[in-house]
Amino acid sequence: MSGITLTQFQDQVSELLLRHRSLLDVLSKSQQTEASVNRSVIKAVTECGCVRLNAEKQPYTEGLTLEEAKRLTQTHLSGELCEHCVDLITAELGKHMFYVAALCNVLGLNLEDVVSKESQTCNTLGLFNMS
Repeated sequence: MSGITLTQFQDQVSELLLRHRSLLDVLSKSQQTEASVNRSVIKAVTECGCVRLNAEKQPYTEGLTLEEAKRLTQTHLSGELCEHCVDLITAELGKHMFYVAALCNVLGLNLEDVVSKESQTCNTLGLFNMS
């Protein structure tokens, strides 16, 4: 399935989505799948242990260059996801993306346009986008 576009994926979701065409159904399924993504990532830490969480305050101070800030900030993770956790998290993210595409369908939005607009926002605002 390599090389599929967001539009092709959204069209596929539209063809497959029979039961959950209601906005409320799609929103609740999206929340449920998001929780499943979170749970699978947490289980990689707490049950499998292939990755470890080492959280602490990020050492960011005013006046740092972007490169200095990137070098100092961390993901708080150490280790690498094992094959089982990669498969599980990938599957959960896929289900979540299905309902993101379904939400776009219900609302008459084009998923590719949504991603493109967010990319433009990231390019415009850069580092300050997610502050």
